[in-house]
Amino acid sequence: MKKPSIQTDVIRKVLKYIKKYRILLLLSVILAAVTVILTLYIPILIGNAIDCIIGPDNVDFARLARILLKTGVVTLLTAILQWLMNIINNNMTYKVVRDIRKQAFEKISVLPLSYIDSHAHGGIVSRVITDVDQFAEGLLMGFSQLFTGLVTIAGTLIFMLTINVSITLIVVILTPLSLFVANFIAKRTYNMFKLQSETRAEQTSLINEMIGNAKTVQAFSYQEEALERFDEINSRLSKCSLRAIFYSSLTNPCTRFVNSLVYAAVALTGAFAAITGFAGGSISVGGLAIFLSYANQYTKPFNEISGVITELQNALACAGRVFELIEEEPQIPDAENAIILEKAKGDISLDNVAFSYLPDRPLIRNLNLHAKPGQCIAIVGPTGSGKTTVINLLMRFYDVNSGSIKVEGIDIRDMTRHSLRANFGMVLQDTWLKSGTIRENIAMGKADASDEEIIDAAKAAFAHSFIKRLPEGYDTVIGEDGGSLSQGQKQLLSIARVMLSLPPMLILDEATSSIDTRTEIKIQEAFARLMQGRTSFIVAHRLSTIREADLILVMKDGDIIEQGSHEQLLKKNGFYAKLYNSQFANY
Repeated sequence: MKKPSIQTDVIRKVLKYIKKYRILLLLSVILAAVTVILTLYIPILIGNAIDCIIGPDNVDFARLARILLKTGVVTLLTAILQWLMNIINNNMTYKVVRDIRKQAFEKISVLPLSYIDSHAHGGIVSRVITDVDQFAEGLLMGFSQLFTGLVTIAGTLIFMLTINVSITLIVVILTPLSLFVANFIAKRTYNMFKLQSETRAEQTSLINEMIGNAKTVQAFSYQEEALERFDEINSRLSKCSLRAIFYSSLTNPCTRFVNSLVYAAVALTGAFAAITGFAGGSISVGGLAIFLSYANQYTKPFNEISGVITELQNALACAGRVFELIEEEPQIPDAENAIILEKAKGDISLDNVAFSYLPDRPLIRNLNLHAKPGQCIAIVGPTGSGKTTVINLLMRFYDVNSGSIKVEGIDIRDMTRHSLRANFGMVLQDTWLKSGTIRENIAMGKADASDEEIIDAAKAAFAHSFIKRLPEGYDTVIGEDGGSLSQGQKQLLSIARVMLSLPPMLILDEATSSIDTRTEIKIQEAFARLMQGRTSFIVAHRLSTIREADLILVMKDGDIIEQGSHEQLLKKNGFYAKLYNSQFANY
């Protein structure tokens, strides 16, 4: 069986979304048909009006007035129906686009982190925003002109056959040339528009990267290099866009040329028929005017449809990229009978865990660990040793390749992700705050928290004093990723968020890395109170912050090479002792 083309496959997927709004589609088709019939009726009225003018001093003014009045009414009614059709088409288009964009955004929320980590974020954003917008424009043009064009072709053909069959055959034989030309060009423009969309996504990704890291760009004077990268991508985008637009723009003039030939052939043949009775019988001057009008209306949709086809190439190329995102494999869903973890005590075990981000680059091998309720586990080691990876596995951002991780004796793959993560409080080195008020950001993990609880959490995180100095206090609206707040202030808010939710298990990944030493001492005291009775995992580079941990795991190349308390590890005088002493060698 022949495999369907990419375009056919994309069209079939688009039709599935349109099917949901088939009533609106039916109304649009009906209005298109009625509008076309009324539009085609106008040339008949005009032809009859011409036939009322028989010669000098021989004009049937009474009949002419009635015909002109009827023409005005029909024209007004046609305009109203076209307006209604456009409203329906707009409604249908943006409902389809809304559904596609919603499904694309929902897919992002269930994509595995491996996909997010391996794809440029700007490229993903471009698919959901820019590509969907481009698709919407093409789809709207398709609804607005395609239906009307097809009905116009069918209607004019019927009307022309009732006037003169021979001349109609000339029109029918010549017009397929327009479709051949349009189809020939359209097949070659699809890949060009696809390349344009991909290059546009690459440009969006670069802009997103430069804006998101503007301080680093300026600090390292990277502006010139960034501009060179942008110019290179922009140049490629310009070239592929011009190529796509050039080839697609050939469609309209080429089809117009063919249609002009058709019109000339009809005019010449009709004139001979009117004078000599050639081509199947005589035809009046009014009849010839009607036929020429129909011939023009018959060929005009071929121009419009060719333009629609060209625009649809761009729309389908963009839609194809969006569907690629929608059809990406989601993360492994929770089992149907997945357990909901409620109020965990903090008993966590890792049994023979093996994991790697890439199959050919093993990272963690045969990792074993048992954290008892209330224990504080510190994880230390050089960069790339697997510390953060352990955190990713505990939170089930990634699933283990082999072995198991159990909480309360239950494999975390047998429980819902939501309930697992709800039992963990997490403060990362890279803080994230959403656009909104300070209050909303602190209450992110506990939406029903009272003002008193929010303030107590902020005080416990030593964030209350700087919050009160803000223009609107807790109601101060901050922008994306904290806006103008310092990195330390953003981290204090992240800590306050955990202080409010008070989960039974904690993960602190360099949680105080952006805080001054004096505040850090206070935060450590707050964490000490918070961690009492809670199983805690602390990832730290500054070893002075984890001396009180119950158990310190020293990782290197994905393996635990040492473990014990701070004093025990120092006495061993091994890798940990060397790390610790290197940090304090100059003190």
